[in-house]
Amino acid sequence: MPSLTRKMKKTGTRLRVLATFAAAASLSLALSGCTKLETHSPSSVRNAADAADAPADGKAGASGTRARAGALGTVDCAHAKCIALTFDAGPSENSARLLDILKEKQVPATFFLLGKRHIDTYPELVRRMADEGHEVASHTWTHKILTDAGPDEIREELERPNKEIERLTGKRPTLMRPPQGRTDDTVHDISRELGLAEVLWTVTAKDYRTTDSDLITERVLDQASRDGIILLHDIYDGTVPAVPGIIDALKKRGYVFVTVPQLLAPGKAEPGKVYR
Repeated sequence: MPSLTRKMKKTGTRLRVLATFAAAASLSLALSGCTKLETHSPSSVRNAADAADAPADGKAGASGTRARAGALGTVDCAHAKCIALTFDAGPSENSARLLDILKEKQVPATFFLLGKRHIDTYPELVRRMADEGHEVASHTWTHKILTDAGPDEIREELERPNKEIERLTGKRPTLMRPPQGRTDDTVHDISRELGLAEVLWTVTAKDYRTTDSDLITERVLDQASRDGIILLHDIYDGTVPAVPGIIDALKKRGYVFVTVPQLLAPGKAEPGKVYR
C-alpha cells in the first residue's frame, strides 16, 4: 500500500499539471479575447460577390468580375496569382526609401499607420503614400492592445488616426489592423460603428526580432502563397533592404502585387468583420 507521503507527492504533481493546463488555457483565452475568431479569406469574399452579382440566366455580363476588378487597375485576383504587401507601424524615417522602392518596382502596398510619433511626425509621407496609389489604413494611435482597453479607449485609439489620415489624404480609412492581431467582440462592434474592417495576415517575417534582411526575405518566401497577406514593419532597419529581393523573387514565381482592397475585389471588406 503506497505511503501517505507518496500519495501526497502524486497529488501535488497532478495539481501542478492541472495548474499548467489551466494557465495555458487562460493564456489562450486572453490571446483570443475570449472570442472564437471568425475570419474571411479573400477568395471567399470574391466568390460571395460573384454569387450576389450573378444574373438569373447564369451568363456573365459586362458588369462581371473581370470588368469590375479592372476598374481597380488591370488585376483580377480570381484569375491572377495575387499577393498583398502590408506594412505596420509607420511612417518612419525608413518610409521614404520604401516608397522609392515600391515606385521603382511598380508595386502597390497597404500601410497600417500609427498615430503618435508617426502620422503626426511624418505627415508628408502619409500624403505621399496616398498620392502614389497605396492604401492608407489605421494601426491605432498608440499601439494599445485593444483587448486590454475599455470601449471608450478603443474608440479613441481607432477614431483619432482615422481623422488625421482623412485630414491629410482626403480619404477616411476603411481598414484597420489591431496591434498584435488581438481582437474580440467589443473591438468588432466598435470597428463596425466606425466603418472599419479588421485585416490580419497570413505571412510574417517576425522582422521585429531580427535585422538580418536575408532572413526576413527567406521567411517571407517560405510562407508566401496565393491570396497571401504579408506583414512587415518599415520601422525596423532590416526590413526595407529586404523588400526589393522579396518583390523580385515573388514576381519570378508569378505573383502579382495588389492592395488589400484589390485582393478582395469585386467584393469589399465589411466593417466589423475580420479578414485574413
